[in-house]
Amino acid sequence: MDNKKQLDKVPTHLGFIMDGNGRWAAERGLPRLAGHRAGTENLRRIIRASAEYGIKYISFYAFSTENWNRPEDEVKGLMHILSDYIDKETRELHKEGARLLHIGHLDGLSPTLKKKVVDAIKLTKENTLITVVLAFNYGGRDEILNAVKKLMQDGVKPEEVNEQLFNNYLFTKDLPDPDLIIRTSGEMRTSNFLVWQSVYAEWAFPKVYWPDFDDQMLWQILADYNQRERRFGGLTHKA
Repeated sequence: MDNKKQLDKVPTHLGFIMDGNGRWAAERGLPRLAGHRAGTENLRRIIRASAEYGIKYISFYAFSTENWNRPEDEVKGLMHILSDYIDKETRELHKEGARLLHIGHLDGLSPTLKKKVVDAIKLTKENTLITVVLAFNYGGRDEILNAVKKLMQDGVKPEEVNEQLFNNYLFTKDLPDPDLIIRTSGEMRTSNFLVWQSVYAEWAFPKVYWPDFDDQMLWQILADYNQRERRFGGLTHKA
């Protein structure tokens, strides 16, 4: 990819809120699950492009803790799509050097699907090209509450708690914070995604549904990110 030579910097960790699958399907007269399936089929394209740019971690918000409130048929369909994706893509991603991780809870998944997730993580654990993080049955507030409960269970004293210790109780304890998060569809909400970790992340809200988001759009956002100056609460060197 020639474009990558023009970028001085790329995010180490890129996050995606994959929004707009249902609306993409509705505009085409298709059921919502057709949109979710099309969105899932877009993952490999974006993973490959991100790896070519040198991005080391990429996280996808696939299913939130609130998504259990959706119609039962849609939830079941999403579980089938995840199962099919693991069956179809794990070996190929492994061959290409991708490491797969999961953040969130595996509770609520069938034993068969849970085993598929665990087996995919084990198979790819030594790969180093790019780490693909699937946030499934995940919510940022739930993650924070889960960390607080574990701290209490471990008998940690209030005066012992600092940011580093708290980070170690999060699902993302072994991951760097996201540098850039992209939410497709143009909706400007964070929707409970990486609440603690994203406090200094840059954001982009392209007005395109996730199934239509392609590597050229990714390039445009990365080029814009390349021009941003991240200050992390401080001042620029010019100020």
